[in-house]
Amino acid sequence: MSILAGFIQQHVKRLLAIAVILGLFGFTRLPALSATEQAAIADRFDFSSLPLPELKGQSPRFVRAVHPSLERHSAWISSVGASVALNDLDGDGLSNDVCYVDTRTDRVIVASVPGTTNRYQPFKLEPTALSYNPATMAPMGCLPGDLNEDGLMDILVYYWGRTPIAFLHAQAEANTVETTSRDVSTLNSNIYVQREIVPKQQRWYTNAATFADLDGDGHPDLIVGNYFQDDAEILNVNATGVESMQHSMTRAYNGGHNRLMLWAGATIGAEPTVRFQEAKGVLDESVARGWTLAVGTADLDGDLLPEIYFANDFGPDRLLHNRSKPGELQFALLEGKKTLTTPNSKVLGHDGFKGMGVDFGDVNEDGLLDIYVSNIAAEYALEESHFLFVSTGELDRMSKGVAPYIDRSEPLGLSRSGWGWETKFGDFDNDGGLEALQATGFAKGTVNRWPELHELAMGNDELLKLPGVWPRFQPGDDLSGHQHNPFFVRASNGRYYDLAKELGLDKPQVTRGIATADVDGDGDLDFAVANQWEPSYLYRNESPQAGTFLGLHLLLPLHSQQLSGTSFRPGHPGTETLGRPAIGATATVYLPDGRRLVAQVDGGNGHSGARSPDLHFGLGQLERDIQMPVELHWRDLEGQVHQETLQLTPGWHTVLLDTNAVGSSLATEPRTSSAKGQV
Repeated sequence: MSILAGFIQQHVKRLLAIAVILGLFGFTRLPALSATEQAAIADRFDFSSLPLPELKGQSPRFVRAVHPSLERHSAWISSVGASVALNDLDGDGLSNDVCYVDTRTDRVIVASVPGTTNRYQPFKLEPTALSYNPATMAPMGCLPGDLNEDGLMDILVYYWGRTPIAFLHAQAEANTVETTSRDVSTLNSNIYVQREIVPKQQRWYTNAATFADLDGDGHPDLIVGNYFQDDAEILNVNATGVESMQHSMTRAYNGGHNRLMLWAGATIGAEPTVRFQEAKGVLDESVARGWTLAVGTADLDGDLLPEIYFANDFGPDRLLHNRSKPGELQFALLEGKKTLTTPNSKVLGHDGFKGMGVDFGDVNEDGLLDIYVSNIAAEYALEESHFLFVSTGELDRMSKGVAPYIDRSEPLGLSRSGWGWETKFGDFDNDGGLEALQATGFAKGTVNRWPELHELAMGNDELLKLPGVWPRFQPGDDLSGHQHNPFFVRASNGRYYDLAKELGLDKPQVTRGIATADVDGDGDLDFAVANQWEPSYLYRNESPQAGTFLGLHLLLPLHSQQLSGTSFRPGHPGTETLGRPAIGATATVYLPDGRRLVAQVDGGNGHSGARSPDLHFGLGQLERDIQMPVELHWRDLEGQVHQETLQLTPGWHTVLLDTNAVGSSLATEPRTSSAKGQV
């Protein structure tokens, strides 16, 4: 009997072990879509890819020349720089122009978006009138914006090895902007006047920048996210000494200083200027010296003062609550609250590894923006997951230093993909729900270097800052270099699924930036990607089943204009100079079924991709002639807060926002598209 009992007991243990293993497998296995639903969802989308225009005459390279002490891992140092922005640069009323950085030639290229009317020849922006050494400096991104508030779109270019440069779009000497209907075929490098952003040039290593009115004075300020230490010699092959890497994998605060630059004045005309003044002492060292890869701003509590999100490499991200006044910046650090079942890494502000991209969108349809953060996810021992911090709605807790957000990336299907960079929300089939795009991939090669990276990550933090302890990362080495960019679509069960393969978007790419815009004005969003050491592409939306949409060009008038109230008209602005994008303005669309859609005019959020400032809402199968309330909130040219509700039909609308009323202008009756005073 004892032998039989022992035999039974042994097999029971084995069966129990197998049951536990199977149970854990079932628990960790991701939910799958049925083939029928997967095909039905995929049928709603269709994209065609076109390479972005390139300039000939320069041999491509695939790694940067770096400081001698960094040469051993030069491929790691060379892993960033590709950038892309979609915007209306030539003033024809459509965001059908692209500015992007081609890392193979270190060129900043401006061109008509491929597949649209070729209105001018592609050209490059280079600082010929300012101090620039291509042997020790390299462009990292281009950020469109009307810096001097004349109604013409300028471009800020930021670099490794020097401070950013403003390329200001000059006016024709014989004309003023108010009387000019522009000839869009004349856009070229000669139109831009080069101006320093910082009076005395310094060595910065910038990887992200965005515009936002931080102090509520009515002018767009500049937020700059820097990476390597100020005044380092990262790209100087003739430098001496030893450069410093991060001093920790999870708590590194020895990066370059992040900067808050307040708008301080400008002039317009044939020789335009702009001035920014750095607000010093606002950020403490743990915030100012993170290794920042992405910057995002959005008004999260409804006061039209934008909060700031710094997405940091090698340390926790930082969400700052804006408590500023005109000319006086004040921010408070917000952190999430840990619960018994919440890992530290899932608490906002307590993550440890790599914040690589950030975007905002309302995924739970509560009228509040949520925060989508890209990371390294599902990558062996270094995984921490991507984050989707969903608002709890407890906005009053922000005044107490609490970030009212919980991470829902795993149950919503956005926690895993690969080595992520940019993130972007957008409704690409106009069904009223947001899709989520992500840039992935680090270095493409044939020799897998993940074992060496694991060894580095497990090393002593005090050694990490020494380049000599870093393993070899050279051209030809591979770190997640054969991944595709996910295209996440939400299914009927509420979970997101990556349908890139089904949509023909699964080509392996090493991507850094993503920009979105309706480049052809047909009502559906297109997108462009910037690839590192590879060609970059536009993906034109040819969806056969796209629903109706609402598109808004929200503009603030020029300082010389006198308005009698908010004016609007159907369609795009055209070639008239009406105003400048109302960065930070908020629109809430109220649908007949009780749902509401929210968005804010974006000043360039993310890692190295800048979407158009136009607002786009998918409306599903809403009738094209129905009128819906659209509530607008904005700050005028003097920083005064306004609110007004318009009645608009689906389609594109150009809205010139009122700036005359003092204080809060609250509309008592929704205005319709037949109202007087249209643009």
